[in-house]
Amino acid sequence: MQVGTSILVVEDNEWSRDLLARWLLRRGYHVMLAVDGREGISKAKYLSPDLIIMDLSLPEIDGWEATRRLKADPSTREIPIVALTAHAMASDRQKAMSAGCDDYHTKPVDFDSLLRSIEAFLLMRSRAALSRFPAAPATDLSSPAIGDSQC
Repeated sequence: MQVGTSILVVEDNEWSRDLLARWLLRRGYHVMLAVDGREGISKAKYLSPDLIIMDLSLPEIDGWEATRRLKADPSTREIPIVALTAHAMASDRQKAMSAGCDDYHTKPVDFDSLLRSIEAFLLMRSRAALSRFPAAPATDLSSPAIGDSQC
């Protein structure tokens, strides 16, 4: 985990939202919160978090639709979205992945599994960001270095 890494938790249940926020804060993440899909979309666009944890059963705009909108928007499509939901059937997983979620976890939360997923997505994202920078020119080790004398 990198210092300053931000995670947006989109969760309507106050108890679940508080539990996730405290758990993430103890691991050094900067946590932002949204209570419904509409607020989640707005905060994702404005704050550009490094990762989003998205409940799927949300008021206003549900998590499936919020995910579809975020993945359709060029400013937010690269943000990994991890679904965290009580919907535990195989068809629910497929529906979440079809909406654009990058991973899927069920409640009650397996915190070890969720942490592995978060760290893997953040690592992939940081590697992708680094790959956008051109590589430094290779140094020719066969030529003399500055200050080397050639007598």
